[in-house]
Amino acid sequence: MNFEFKVQGGDFVRAGNASSQVKKILKQLNVDSAIIKRVVVALYEGEVNIAAHAFNGIINVEIDTERILIKLDDNGPGIPDIDLAMQPGYSTASPIVREMGFGAGMGLPNIKNNSDDFKISSVVGKGTHLEITVNLKSTKEEV
Repeated sequence: MNFEFKVQGGDFVRAGNASSQVKKILKQLNVDSAIIKRVVVALYEGEVNIAAHAFNGIINVEIDTERILIKLDDNGPGIPDIDLAMQPGYSTASPIVREMGFGAGMGLPNIKNNSDDFKISSVVGKGTHLEITVNLKSTKEEV
């Protein structure tokens, strides 16, 4: 099963729609609740990052019998230093985004902690690509 979701930069009202829809689908498929929680946390963090930092983005979710693969591609400023961005608490969120309760610098670390495999690449001035894999038979503890 494949699903595509569009995310508009700055649209915090709709940020979370993809994770809500995927959660419903996974529940209908009787996926273990601990796995669902990990997928939803990782996907929600990715959605909010697009809303907070990019002009727009596309999320593709592929569900099969082995795993859930989430690909997030955004058109935005890109990340100049991925190692720095992966540090808990590091954030480039604007004051407005922080006032709304986002931008604590835990998005990328939370995504990594809730995935079985996490890849990130970014081109400054173009955007960022994330690939998040959560195995359906995961042995990883929920975070």
